[in-house]
Amino acid sequence: MSRPTTGRWPGQTGRLVPGLLVLLAVAIAYGNALQASFQFDDWDVIVRDPRVQSVAAWWASMPGMRPLLKLSYALNHTSGWGVAGFHAVNVLIHAGNGLLVLALARRFCAQAGYLPQAAGWLALSTALIFVLHPVQTEAVTYASGRSTSLSGFFALASIAAWAAGRDRGSALLLWLVSPLLMLLGLATKETAVVVPAVLLLWERADVSRAWSAAGALGRSAVHWGLVLAALVLALGLPAYRDFLAAGFATRSVAENLVAQGHGIAYLLGQLVNVDRLNADPALPAITTLNGEGALLLAFVAVAAGTALVHLRRFPLPAFAVLWFLLWLAPTNSLVARLDLVNDRQLYVALVGPALLLAAAIHRLGTRSPALAAAALASVLVLTGLATHLRNDVYRDEVGFWRNVVEQSPHNPRAFNNLGIALADQCDLARAGAAWRRALELDPGNVRVAVNLRLLEEGVLPDGVGPCPLLRFRPPGAP
Repeated sequence: MSRPTTGRWPGQTGRLVPGLLVLLAVAIAYGNALQASFQFDDWDVIVRDPRVQSVAAWWASMPGMRPLLKLSYALNHTSGWGVAGFHAVNVLIHAGNGLLVLALARRFCAQAGYLPQAAGWLALSTALIFVLHPVQTEAVTYASGRSTSLSGFFALASIAAWAAGRDRGSALLLWLVSPLLMLLGLATKETAVVVPAVLLLWERADVSRAWSAAGALGRSAVHWGLVLAALVLALGLPAYRDFLAAGFATRSVAENLVAQGHGIAYLLGQLVNVDRLNADPALPAITTLNGEGALLLAFVAVAAGTALVHLRRFPLPAFAVLWFLLWLAPTNSLVARLDLVNDRQLYVALVGPALLLAAAIHRLGTRSPALAAAALASVLVLTGLATHLRNDVYRDEVGFWRNVVEQSPHNPRAFNNLGIALADQCDLARAGAAWRRALELDPGNVRVAVNLRLLEEGVLPDGVGPCPLLRFRPPGAP
């Protein structure tokens, strides 16, 4: 297959307009994200962590896990912009990722054989679906979700630099800029470890070139070497050793693989359940291989195997499937996590499904352009509106945890946190009801029992509420 020539879209000046459309989509969908408050893990990793309160405190805490992520928090604190500043930075990171997805999708579709106009429209559709899908809010509107989006930014930038360097014959981009960007991703979150594998996937799916395993490995050798060095360095840090030990103590590798089959099925459902997103699903870890689990694991294995076999024949759909699975691998594979799944695991992985959906709409357009335009517009309006509405869930803690318990009525942690949020607003009667429900779900939960006892005695935990402690009274007290 010959390599398509470059060219401009009809009626548009180069690539400026598509980029502006992506930025406009982010601005519209996330305009209300700046009004969000701190939620859930934000309190432990941003608000109360002394290591991120200033650049000096950050420096004194080094070496440590995810140093670049913590530096970004320290810079936010130093700026004095408050909680809105954290959210503004997150939205800017998401916008940058949208532009990177646009550039990568355009380059990939061109090398897959699409003419410039088709490649441009496929890339724009993919990028818009990526930035507008509401599942992304957990990595954007949730302040501590920055670990995923910022790491994703550096990983995507690394892949983009590498792809450009390979096509231009630039050793600087290929062996210096791209590996350094990958290292920045690893210093933000460990999921960037998949970048070298993604580079091999990119090479294998490039039907405009003859495949050479040796050449592909050679062009990604620096990345593989740095990943190995980063792994050795991480194992030398107590924090990472403790992290790995906790993961393997939670579930064995075999148990975790079985559990993650169910986790991937849940995450696939989140791609279409745009009105049932859940920040704390508390998905039970099913570690015994039953019929359903075996079927789920077989589905994943067959999907991956089929995509690998047909990667050169059907590069776009096969690449999309393997991209999705590769980006889920770090959080859905060997090392167990206390929380089996969360929506932000889908952040970079979503590029695969977005590309598949864009390709399906494009194929529809070859038969009925009007119908394809209507389909794309419907998808973008639906997802953009769902994202805007989802951002409102993050506006305050009571609304946030009420949304969680509506989606996960089995989750005692969610009811406990709802009780704390209600107590913070001096709504003691409803706080007590939430804590009693949490105890019904988990009778042995000491933290909930203490909260409820303190409430009944008219004293609430330290740091709770704008209400002075002297005002606290048990429900019904004079």
